[in-house]
Amino acid sequence: MNKHKYLFRAVILAALVAVVFRTFIFASYIVDGESMEPTLYDGNLLMVNKVSYEWTEIHRQDVIVFHYNEKDDYVKRVIGLPGDEIAVKDDELYVNDERLEETYLDKLRPEDGEVFTSSFTLEGITGIPTVPPGKLFVLGDNRRHSLDSRSFGFIDSASVVGKVSIRYWPMSQVGVTFQ
Repeated sequence: MNKHKYLFRAVILAALVAVVFRTFIFASYIVDGESMEPTLYDGNLLMVNKVSYEWTEIHRQDVIVFHYNEKDDYVKRVIGLPGDEIAVKDDELYVNDERLEETYLDKLRPEDGEVFTSSFTLEGITGIPTVPPGKLFVLGDNRRHSLDSRSFGFIDSASVVGKVSIRYWPMSQVGVTFQ
């Protein structure tokens, strides 16, 4: 009888720990669409760390999930932080007039002679020369097929759910690094 009592307690404790982790620390998301390929694919299951930004700042090139509206959440890559100037010239990303390496795009860039990321300036698409305080500029990795800040503008930092920490499905694509 004692063994059953300890087993029951262990199961209850494990369930409580799982509920706390799921409710307060991590959230599970399913990637819907192709906007983050080749980093994340349609149908990938993700664990999003909801508390990481309580202790650290959001960094450029972090892959985040944010509330796009009351119904939809999006996953994108942070490109611009408050105060940043952003431009793409000749298919190269510049932040504050410095070229930013985007090696995560190498697998997707087709060698078809077409531009992968069309040229733009932040001021040209938003009317504002720098990312405003409390805002972020985000892009999908699949630049030809992504609904991102080039279309909908800046996002509020407060809308960020968290940082994508783990891709756990499918098993053949398990990963923890998205740069």
